[in-house]
Amino acid sequence: MKQFTQKIFVSEEQAGHKKSTAPASLNAYILDPISLSSDRRRPAVIICPGGGYGHLSDREGEPVAMQFLSMGYHAFVLHYSVAPDVFPYPQMELAAAVSSVRSRASEWQIDPEKIIVAGFSAGGHLACSLGAFWNQEFLYGPLKVTPGDIQPNGLILGYPVISSGPCCHPGSFINLLGTRAEDEASRRLVSLEHQVGPHTPKTFIWHTSTDDAVPVKNSYLLADALTGHGVNVEMHIYPVGCHGLSLATPEVSGEDGKYIVPQCQSWIPLVHTWMENL
Repeated sequence: MKQFTQKIFVSEEQAGHKKSTAPASLNAYILDPISLSSDRRRPAVIICPGGGYGHLSDREGEPVAMQFLSMGYHAFVLHYSVAPDVFPYPQMELAAAVSSVRSRASEWQIDPEKIIVAGFSAGGHLACSLGAFWNQEFLYGPLKVTPGDIQPNGLILGYPVISSGPCCHPGSFINLLGTRAEDEASRRLVSLEHQVGPHTPKTFIWHTSTDDAVPVKNSYLLADALTGHGVNVEMHIYPVGCHGLSLATPEVSGEDGKYIVPQCQSWIPLVHTWMENL
């Protein structure tokens, strides 16, 4: 396996805002080819950890990448910009990451038609943002790429932040929008149940009914919007489990076992089956 880090640069001019934090980076985990299928091109998963657009959770980064590697997929973890950097910095960084991975598909033996974006919590909002905005000029234009360069082929969303409405996670939108957090038009733009459409790729969603940080209604609103536009959706709602479960295994839990929920671990084989049938 090859492991390396690549910088993702989005300029202040491209984003339309001053840059306050360091450039984004993409941690790459590239599986080596095996002798019996040395020309095989594998799917790739770009992972966006959560953290309310205020920080990035390490529990939703490399451990998740290792899980996808074990399924036979190349994996990438995007360390995107968070507050005080605001929209659309993170969205442009994810778009640039997808474009970069797709441009090197031959070198890294990636199937360019199977580049999946996965995200958890606010990272789920980021992933879904690309699914909603990949064909919008404000995103691809400043990057000087085509819509097809940044188009994800599927979305994997774990307990995602979606809506800026009554069921929102307030902190995520305060961090994402900064001084525009109370502007109605800005809030609607990033309330993704209003922005997805027939162009949004196939989507896999999982959430828990007892999530008290990002209410499960976020996932229901998204699924309803997607199915209304004819988008293929698979969704799993688990009856128990707190927010931020990640893999829901001991690997991502402390001594208190708070994040170990065996029932929720089934999202992993379920998403494997989903990916194999994209």
